[in-house]
Amino acid sequence: MSLFGAMTTAISGLNAQSRALGHVSNNLANSQTIGYKRIDTNFTELLTQSTRSLHAPGSVQARPDYTNAVQGTVEQSDIPNALAIGGQGFFSVAARRGQQNGLPQFDERQFYTRAGDFQMDRDGYLVNGGGYYLQGWPISEATNEPDRTQLAPVRISQQVFNPVPTSRIELAADLPADAIDPVTSQVRLYDALGTPHVATMSFTPVTNAGPPVVATGEWDLSITIPGENAPPARSLRLQFGANATPATPPGTLGGFGAASNMTVGTTALGDPADVTFVADLGEGPQTIVLNLGEIGLARGLTQFSVGEFNVRNQSQNGVPPGSYAGLKIGESGDIAINYDNGQSRIVARLPLVTFSDPDSLQRLDGQAFMRTIESGDARVTDVAKDGAGRLVVGSVERSNVDIAGEFTKLIVAQRAYTANTRVVTTSDELLQETINMKR
Repeated sequence: MSLFGAMTTAISGLNAQSRALGHVSNNLANSQTIGYKRIDTNFTELLTQSTRSLHAPGSVQARPDYTNAVQGTVEQSDIPNALAIGGQGFFSVAARRGQQNGLPQFDERQFYTRAGDFQMDRDGYLVNGGGYYLQGWPISEATNEPDRTQLAPVRISQQVFNPVPTSRIELAADLPADAIDPVTSQVRLYDALGTPHVATMSFTPVTNAGPPVVATGEWDLSITIPGENAPPARSLRLQFGANATPATPPGTLGGFGAASNMTVGTTALGDPADVTFVADLGEGPQTIVLNLGEIGLARGLTQFSVGEFNVRNQSQNGVPPGSYAGLKIGESGDIAINYDNGQSRIVARLPLVTFSDPDSLQRLDGQAFMRTIESGDARVTDVAKDGAGRLVVGSVERSNVDIAGEFTKLIVAQRAYTANTRVVTTSDELLQETINMKR
């Protein structure tokens, strides 16, 4: 009986080493596959009978030992949208299951991968070499924050950035305290179609009758826009602390005097020094707020310098139309579209997905995985948070296969297979001798 047991045990050894050779073969074939995780072999003994006085031959079983959590080499890639994960975690991806109205339809199941060789397809989706679509949290237009209640395939729109008409101007400048001549500053405005217009802000110092002519600490502000439909006369008296409102520090904007076609805000200490006017730039009236800082504080428009008019900051919130100029993925996972008008818009944020036992994930074609009961729940989290790794932009994670190590395994498996064949041959010869005893 032991001869038959020895033969069957050796045959199980042949099967086990065949599986080990298959694992080695699969690893070597995918040694250059991006995001591939090698499969090692775990040999397990199976017993039929084993006591202190008797041990019967059993068999051996070769089980795959997955290395999904073992990091592969991260290297720089020529693919501009390539992504790699340094540490634990997977990308959430979707699988295509059809097409409707010219756009892909997606499988409702969730898939995961470490293969980050993502490139934009003709529909604007980011797809890796395995055909899986990168998923992220959509950005809410209302809050400009990621909607963490859903994951959706990231789609990049290459439509134009719509123009934004100017509705606010910010001015921070220092008026010369001893000036007796007007000074000017220009700012570009945009109408509803994104057409630029240049507005001129003139500051004229109010002086006494003289002689000598001396500045009083008050200024007349006027705003003109060439080409404006029926341009009104806009003027406003600016009063600085030392002369007009002694309660405010000298040199700071203390209040407003008479105004023409302009509306001013409150003048309590710390209130915004807002001036509101209406302009018709050819596409209908638009209300514009000119912010000059804060009342009684040295912010925005001040009167300290003795010399030249000094503009520290001048900006407005209008935007001309812009065309798609490229895609930018930040290390935080934010995906932003850049436009040639200097604007950018965040459309999604990439999370990472972690598992309690990633080696127990179900492997699929294209270096993808699915959750199993043994792997634990999928924990979707921000990059570099709660145990998730960091995002490496412009790089890919190579296979974690070590070719030298695989060749070593190959030699060992070959020798072990040969040894098991010798046991089969020897058992066969002994059985033949046993049969020959009848003669």
